[in-house]
Amino acid sequence: MQAVRVLDEQGILRWLLADEDGTPVEIAGRFLRFLQNRQLSPNTVAAYARDLTLFLRFLDHRGLAYEVVGPALVVEFLDFLTHLPVRRPGKQQALAVVTSDAAGPGRRRAGSSINRTMAAVSSFYEFVITVEAYDGDNPVRKVDDIASGRVAERHRPFMGRASRQRPVRRAVRVRTVQGMPRPMAPEDLTELFAAFTTLRDRAIFLLMLDGGLRPGEVLGLRIPDDVEYGRRRVHVRHRDDHPRGVRQKSRTDRVVDLHDPRTLTAVSQYVMTERPRESGSPFLFLVGGRGRRRCEPLGYQALWASFTRRCARLGIRTPWTTPHALRHTHATAMWESGMRELTLQKRLGHASPESTRIYTRVSDREVLADYEAATAAITARSSEGRTE
Repeated sequence: MQAVRVLDEQGILRWLLADEDGTPVEIAGRFLRFLQNRQLSPNTVAAYARDLTLFLRFLDHRGLAYEVVGPALVVEFLDFLTHLPVRRPGKQQALAVVTSDAAGPGRRRAGSSINRTMAAVSSFYEFVITVEAYDGDNPVRKVDDIASGRVAERHRPFMGRASRQRPVRRAVRVRTVQGMPRPMAPEDLTELFAAFTTLRDRAIFLLMLDGGLRPGEVLGLRIPDDVEYGRRRVHVRHRDDHPRGVRQKSRTDRVVDLHDPRTLTAVSQYVMTERPRESGSPFLFLVGGRGRRRCEPLGYQALWASFTRRCARLGIRTPWTTPHALRHTHATAMWESGMRELTLQKRLGHASPESTRIYTRVSDREVLADYEAATAAITARSSEGRTE
């Protein structure tokens, strides 16, 4: 069982799941087509395809069809995922535990990846129930999430406890660690920006550092519509026509002010002196040089490679030192400098306040103030005791 990409009769790129003989799995193809028709991100559809491949491969090993799956088999699938090594190359952002099976060594699958796969299987069964291809209940059962109602920082309905909306969670899931963002150290940033050899790379990463933009948001910028030099701002707009598959994560357009003069100055210098003049592309950041891809819009892989290569040369490369760390650095600096949570959420383009609150855990001003007051009181009492 494998996920493959094909062009349909209308020239649209589609995902299919095929067995060892190359025969497409019809119900899986309908499900993935449904996801694309809902305008989900191509990366999201690709993740669903890979997760569903694991589930159907698990069923093939046991000689079962999806119609006979029950909650007990879902528990077995969880055990299957837990012991299935990951050998697919990827952008390693955290330390991983090495495990192995009969096919050889690999990385242990992260708890968040397992939960995502279980969510994909749950969505698949919601779909087959909707299209009347399955007459049972969803085997990935959901139960009331009582614990979330006791945590003040969790999202609550507008009507509070008077609302009929109740938080739920999947009964079969893996507990995960809620990590914190790791902003880059000032000295590392100084070394990094001194090492850039092109105006393009300097402008890209300054937009991420000073504006908090995501990589897809930077690569999706167009000229002249998205850059306002006079008002010192850029417009982040949702688009899905980038030839390299770049997408903006948020579906809400927003304006990002850039009052630090170095950022838009770097963008202007790149456009005036380094950006290929013969290009008719509206995208701001293009491939330079003299290769065959000259004048093509820049993609994710080129941005990632440029960043990690320089970090490695400088000796500052760690599993969490990624281009996205620049956004974390910006958000942490804004919070520590007094920016309110709501305005920081709007600036970063977060749909949920929970996404913004991770930066309040990096440096909580109230906790720090109370800690300093408490230590000052302890010191004062100790001084009084010594004088007596």
